[in-house]
Amino acid sequence: MMLRHLRVPGAPPVTQWLRNGARGDAMAELINAEPTKAEPASELCPLEAKKELLEECNNIWEELEECQSKLMLLGIETLLQADTKLALLMLQWKALTVDYQECHERSPETISTNPDLLLELGKEELQKVKNDLEKVLSAVCSKNKQLEEDLEREQQWYEEQEQMLNTLNRIEEETKPQVEQLYKTRGLEELHNKMLQLKTYKKELLSALGEFLDEHFPLPQDSGSAIKRNFSSEPAVELLALQDILEILINKLMATPHEPYVTINESFWPPYIELLLRFGMALRHPEDPNRMRLEAFHK
Repeated sequence: MMLRHLRVPGAPPVTQWLRNGARGDAMAELINAEPTKAEPASELCPLEAKKELLEECNNIWEELEECQSKLMLLGIETLLQADTKLALLMLQWKALTVDYQECHERSPETISTNPDLLLELGKEELQKVKNDLEKVLSAVCSKNKQLEEDLEREQQWYEEQEQMLNTLNRIEEETKPQVEQLYKTRGLEELHNKMLQLKTYKKELLSALGEFLDEHFPLPQDSGSAIKRNFSSEPAVELLALQDILEILINKLMATPHEPYVTINESFWPPYIELLLRFGMALRHPEDPNRMRLEAFHK
Protein backbone atom coordinates (compact mmCIF):
# COMPACT_ATOMS: atom_id res chain seq x y z
CA MET A 1 0.00 0.00 0.00
CA MET A 2 1.53 3.31 -1.17
CA LEU A 3 0.80 6.20 1.23
CA ARG A 4 3.65 8.70 1.17
CA HIS A 5 2.36 10.82 4.05
CA LEU A 6 2.09 7.74 6.30
CA ARG A 7 5.87 7.21 6.29
CA VAL A 8 6.68 10.49 8.09
CA PRO A 9 7.55 9.86 11.75
CA GLY A 10 5.08 11.50 14.14
CA ALA A 11 2.98 12.93 11.26
CA PRO A 12 -0.66 13.34 12.42
CA PRO A 13 -2.70 13.60 9.18
CA VAL A 14 -4.09 10.08 9.22
CA THR A 15 -4.60 10.15 13.01
CA GLN A 16 -6.62 13.33 12.88
CA TRP A 17 -8.38 12.06 9.81
CA LEU A 18 -9.56 8.95 11.65
CA ARG A 19 -10.48 10.81 14.84
CA ASN A 20 -12.66 13.24 12.87
CA GLY A 21 -14.85 10.35 11.79
CA ALA A 22 -13.94 10.27 8.08
CA ARG A 23 -14.21 6.50 7.95
CA GLY A 24 -16.14 6.38 4.70
CA ASP A 25 -13.64 8.67 2.95
CA ALA A 26 -10.71 6.51 4.15
CA MET A 27 -12.37 3.46 2.69
CA ALA A 28 -12.93 5.27 -0.60
CA GLU A 29 -9.22 6.20 -0.79
CA LEU A 30 -7.79 2.78 0.09
CA ILE A 31 -10.26 0.54 -1.73
CA ASN A 32 -8.12 0.41 -4.91
CA ALA A 33 -4.76 0.07 -3.12
CA GLU A 34 -5.07 -3.75 -2.89
CA PRO A 35 -7.64 -5.15 -5.31
CA THR A 36 -10.18 -7.50 -3.78
CA LYS A 37 -11.16 -10.82 -5.17
CA ALA A 38 -13.37 -10.77 -8.21
CA GLU A 39 -17.06 -11.19 -7.37
CA PRO A 40 -19.15 -13.66 -9.24
CA ALA A 41 -21.09 -12.31 -12.15
CA SER A 42 -24.35 -13.71 -10.90
CA GLU A 43 -27.20 -11.36 -10.16
CA LEU A 44 -27.54 -10.09 -6.56
CA CYS A 45 -30.52 -8.74 -4.72
CA PRO A 46 -30.20 -5.33 -3.04
CA LEU A 47 -29.84 -6.90 0.44
CA GLU A 48 -26.99 -9.17 -0.62
CA ALA A 49 -25.29 -6.31 -2.47
CA LYS A 50 -25.36 -4.13 0.64
CA LYS A 51 -24.04 -7.01 2.76
CA GLU A 52 -21.16 -7.57 0.34
CA LEU A 53 -20.32 -3.86 0.29
CA LEU A 54 -20.31 -3.79 4.11
CA GLU A 55 -17.85 -6.70 4.25
CA GLU A 56 -15.51 -4.93 1.82
CA CYS A 57 -15.63 -1.77 3.90
CA ASN A 58 -14.82 -3.70 7.09
CA ASN A 59 -11.78 -5.35 5.46
CA ILE A 60 -10.49 -1.98 4.28
CA TRP A 61 -11.03 -0.53 7.74
CA GLU A 62 -8.99 -3.31 9.35
CA GLU A 63 -6.10 -2.64 6.96
CA LEU A 64 -6.32 1.07 7.76
CA GLU A 65 -6.21 0.42 11.51
CA GLU A 66 -3.14 -1.75 11.04
CA CYS A 67 -1.40 1.11 9.18
CA GLN A 68 -2.39 3.48 11.97
CA SER A 69 -0.89 1.23 14.64
CA LYS A 70 2.40 1.15 12.69
CA LEU A 71 2.35 4.96 12.51
CA MET A 72 1.80 5.19 16.25
CA LEU A 73 4.85 2.97 16.86
CA LEU A 74 6.94 5.11 14.53
CA GLY A 75 5.75 8.27 16.28
CA ILE A 76 7.32 7.11 19.57
CA GLU A 77 10.80 7.87 18.24
CA THR A 78 11.81 11.42 19.10
CA LEU A 79 14.30 13.69 17.45
CA LEU A 80 17.47 14.66 19.26
CA GLN A 81 17.89 18.09 17.66
CA ALA A 82 17.24 21.25 19.64
CA ASP A 83 14.60 22.50 17.16
CA THR A 84 12.43 19.39 17.46
CA LYS A 85 9.16 21.31 17.40
CA LEU A 86 10.12 23.24 14.29
CA ALA A 87 11.21 20.06 12.52
CA LEU A 88 7.90 18.36 13.38
CA LEU A 89 5.94 21.33 12.08
CA MET A 90 7.92 21.29 8.83
CA LEU A 91 7.26 17.55 8.43
CA GLN A 92 3.56 18.08 9.07
CA TRP A 93 3.49 20.89 6.56
CA LYS A 94 5.14 18.68 3.93
CA ALA A 95 2.71 15.84 4.67
CA LEU A 96 -0.27 18.21 4.32
CA THR A 97 1.13 19.51 1.05
CA VAL A 98 1.40 15.97 -0.30
CA ASP A 99 -2.16 15.23 0.86
CA TYR A 100 -3.45 18.34 -0.88
CA GLN A 101 -1.72 17.50 -4.16
CA GLU A 102 -3.01 13.91 -4.11
CA CYS A 103 -6.56 15.04 -3.37
CA HIS A 104 -6.34 17.67 -6.10
CA GLU A 105 -5.02 15.26 -8.74
CA ARG A 106 -7.03 12.18 -7.74
CA SER A 107 -10.01 11.31 -9.88
CA PRO A 108 -13.21 9.85 -8.38
CA GLU A 109 -12.93 6.10 -7.78
CA THR A 110 -15.66 3.56 -7.40
CA ILE A 111 -16.05 1.63 -4.16
CA SER A 112 -16.56 -1.71 -5.84
CA THR A 113 -16.16 -3.25 -9.27
CA ASN A 114 -19.22 -5.46 -8.99
CA PRO A 115 -21.60 -4.34 -11.79
CA ASP A 116 -24.71 -5.55 -9.96
CA LEU A 117 -23.76 -3.62 -6.85
CA LEU A 118 -23.03 -0.49 -8.88
CA LEU A 119 -26.36 -0.91 -10.68
CA GLU A 120 -28.28 -1.06 -7.41
CA LEU A 121 -26.47 2.00 -6.05
CA GLY A 122 -27.16 3.87 -9.28
CA LYS A 123 -30.83 2.95 -9.08
CA GLU A 124 -31.05 4.30 -5.54
CA GLU A 125 -29.39 7.56 -6.52
CA LEU A 126 -31.62 7.92 -9.56
CA GLN A 127 -34.68 7.21 -7.43
CA LYS A 128 -33.64 9.98 -5.02
CA VAL A 129 -33.10 12.38 -7.90
CA LYS A 130 -36.48 11.39 -9.33
CA ASN A 131 -38.22 12.04 -6.03
CA ASP A 132 -36.54 15.43 -5.69
CA LEU A 133 -37.50 16.37 -9.23
CA GLU A 134 -41.09 15.29 -8.64
CA LYS A 135 -41.24 17.52 -5.55
CA VAL A 136 -39.83 20.44 -7.53
CA LEU A 137 -42.29 19.78 -10.36
CA SER A 138 -45.21 19.67 -7.93
CA ALA A 139 -44.14 22.97 -6.34
CA VAL A 140 -43.72 24.60 -9.76
CA CYS A 141 -47.12 23.37 -10.93
CA SER A 142 -48.76 24.68 -7.77
CA LYS A 143 -47.04 28.05 -8.20
CA ASN A 144 -48.07 28.23 -11.85
CA LYS A 145 -51.67 27.44 -10.93
CA GLN A 146 -51.69 30.18 -8.33
CA LEU A 147 -50.17 32.63 -10.82
CA GLU A 148 -52.81 31.73 -13.40
CA GLU A 149 -55.58 32.38 -10.88
CA ASP A 150 -54.02 35.72 -9.95
CA LEU A 151 -53.68 36.64 -13.60
CA GLU A 152 -57.32 35.76 -14.25
CA ARG A 153 -58.47 37.93 -11.33
CA GLU A 154 -56.29 40.82 -12.49
CA GLN A 155 -57.67 40.57 -16.03
CA GLN A 156 -61.23 40.52 -14.73
CA TRP A 157 -60.54 43.57 -12.55
CA TYR A 158 -58.95 45.35 -15.52
CA GLU A 159 -61.97 44.66 -17.71
CA GLU A 160 -64.33 45.97 -15.04
CA GLN A 161 -62.27 49.15 -14.61
CA GLU A 162 -62.14 49.64 -18.37
CA GLN A 163 -65.91 49.28 -18.65
CA MET A 164 -66.40 51.76 -15.82
CA LEU A 165 -64.03 54.23 -17.46
CA ASN A 166 -65.84 53.92 -20.80
CA THR A 167 -69.17 54.49 -19.05
CA LEU A 168 -67.89 57.60 -17.30
CA ASN A 169 -66.44 58.96 -20.53
CA ARG A 170 -69.74 58.40 -22.31
CA ILE A 171 -71.67 60.14 -19.52
CA GLU A 172 -69.23 63.03 -19.65
CA GLU A 173 -69.65 63.39 -23.39
CA GLU A 174 -73.43 63.30 -23.04
CA THR A 175 -73.60 65.87 -20.25
CA LYS A 176 -70.94 68.21 -21.59
CA PRO A 177 -73.26 70.12 -23.99
CA GLN A 178 -75.86 70.45 -21.25
CA VAL A 179 -73.30 71.83 -18.82
CA GLU A 180 -72.05 74.29 -21.38
CA GLN A 181 -75.57 75.40 -22.13
CA LEU A 182 -76.39 75.84 -18.46
CA TYR A 183 -73.19 77.75 -17.91
CA LYS A 184 -73.96 80.06 -20.77
CA THR A 185 -77.55 80.65 -19.78
CA ARG A 186 -77.66 80.60 -15.99
CA GLY A 187 -74.11 81.08 -14.88
CA LEU A 188 -73.26 83.97 -17.12
CA GLU A 189 -76.59 85.67 -16.54
CA GLU A 190 -76.29 85.38 -12.78
CA LEU A 191 -72.70 86.55 -12.82
CA HIS A 192 -73.55 89.42 -15.12
CA ASN A 193 -76.43 90.48 -12.93
CA LYS A 194 -74.23 90.35 -9.83
CA MET A 195 -71.57 92.46 -11.53
CA LEU A 196 -74.17 95.02 -12.55
CA GLN A 197 -75.54 95.13 -9.03
CA LEU A 198 -72.04 95.62 -7.61
CA LYS A 199 -71.27 98.38 -10.06
CA THR A 200 -74.54 100.11 -9.25
CA TYR A 201 -73.90 99.75 -5.52
CA LYS A 202 -70.39 101.12 -5.99
CA LYS A 203 -71.67 104.15 -7.87
CA GLU A 204 -74.25 104.78 -5.17
CA LEU A 205 -71.63 104.56 -2.44
CA LEU A 206 -69.24 106.89 -4.27
CA SER A 207 -72.06 109.32 -4.98
CA ALA A 208 -73.20 109.31 -1.34
CA LEU A 209 -69.60 109.69 -0.15
CA GLY A 210 -69.02 112.58 -2.55
CA GLU A 211 -72.17 114.37 -1.44
CA PHE A 212 -71.25 113.89 2.21
CA LEU A 213 -67.72 115.19 1.70
CA ASP A 214 -68.84 118.13 -0.43
CA GLU A 215 -71.32 119.12 2.21
CA HIS A 216 -69.18 118.72 5.32
CA PHE A 217 -65.64 119.06 3.89
CA PRO A 218 -65.72 121.56 1.02
CA LEU A 219 -62.69 122.67 -0.92
CA PRO A 220 -60.42 124.97 1.12
CA GLN A 221 -60.85 128.71 0.40
CA ASP A 222 -57.97 131.09 -0.43
CA SER A 223 -56.13 131.97 2.77
CA GLY A 224 -53.13 134.05 3.81
CA SER A 225 -50.80 131.25 2.95
CA ALA A 226 -52.16 131.11 -0.58
CA ILE A 227 -51.76 134.92 -0.92
CA LYS A 228 -48.18 134.64 0.22
CA ARG A 229 -47.52 131.96 -2.36
CA ASN A 230 -48.92 134.24 -5.06
CA PHE A 231 -46.29 136.91 -4.22
CA SER A 232 -43.51 134.31 -4.42
CA SER A 233 -41.81 133.28 -7.60
CA GLU A 234 -43.36 129.75 -7.48
CA PRO A 235 -46.90 129.27 -8.91
CA ALA A 236 -49.76 128.41 -6.53
CA VAL A 237 -50.53 124.69 -6.16
CA GLU A 238 -54.14 123.55 -6.56
CA LEU A 239 -55.28 121.79 -3.40
CA LEU A 240 -57.11 118.48 -3.61
CA ALA A 241 -60.49 117.87 -2.08
CA LEU A 242 -60.87 115.29 0.67
CA GLN A 243 -62.74 113.02 -1.74
CA ASP A 244 -59.80 113.06 -4.16
CA ILE A 245 -57.32 112.28 -1.35
CA LEU A 246 -59.41 109.32 -0.19
CA GLU A 247 -59.71 108.07 -3.78
CA ILE A 248 -55.93 108.21 -4.22
CA LEU A 249 -55.39 106.29 -0.97
CA ILE A 250 -58.03 103.65 -1.87
CA ASN A 251 -56.63 103.08 -5.38
CA LYS A 252 -53.10 102.76 -4.03
CA LEU A 253 -54.20 100.23 -1.40
CA MET A 254 -56.08 98.10 -3.94
CA ALA A 255 -53.46 98.31 -6.69
CA THR A 256 -50.35 97.60 -4.58
CA PRO A 257 -51.38 96.14 -1.22
CA HIS A 258 -47.75 95.30 -0.46
CA GLU A 259 -46.79 99.00 -0.85
CA PRO A 260 -49.89 101.10 0.01
CA TYR A 261 -48.08 104.30 1.06
CA VAL A 262 -48.59 107.57 -0.84
CA THR A 263 -46.17 110.49 -0.77
CA ILE A 264 -47.65 113.64 0.74
CA ASN A 265 -47.08 116.60 -1.57
CA GLU A 266 -48.19 120.25 -1.51
CA SER A 267 -51.58 119.42 -3.04
CA PHE A 268 -52.57 117.59 0.16
CA TRP A 269 -54.15 120.15 2.52
CA PRO A 270 -52.57 119.66 6.00
CA PRO A 271 -55.89 119.94 7.93
CA TYR A 272 -57.31 117.08 5.85
CA ILE A 273 -54.21 114.97 6.58
CA GLU A 274 -54.49 115.65 10.30
CA LEU A 275 -58.20 114.80 10.15
CA LEU A 276 -57.56 111.41 8.53
CA LEU A 277 -54.73 110.62 10.95
CA ARG A 278 -56.62 111.72 14.06
CA PHE A 279 -59.74 109.64 13.34
CA GLY A 280 -57.73 106.50 12.41
CA MET A 281 -58.59 106.52 8.74
CA ALA A 282 -54.95 106.82 7.64
CA LEU A 283 -51.52 105.97 9.06
CA ARG A 284 -48.11 107.56 8.62
CA HIS A 285 -45.08 105.63 7.52
CA PRO A 286 -43.07 104.54 10.62
CA GLU A 287 -39.83 105.82 9.09
CA ASP A 288 -40.92 108.52 6.64
CA PRO A 289 -43.43 111.11 7.97
CA ASN A 290 -44.01 112.42 4.42
CA ARG A 291 -45.75 109.20 3.44
CA MET A 292 -49.15 107.88 4.52
CA ARG A 293 -51.51 105.04 3.76
CA LEU A 294 -55.18 104.19 4.17
CA GLU A 295 -56.12 101.92 7.08
CA ALA A 296 -56.92 98.39 5.77
CA PHE A 297 -60.51 98.12 7.05
CA HIS A 298 -61.23 95.13 4.73
CA LYS A 299 -58.75 92.82 6.56
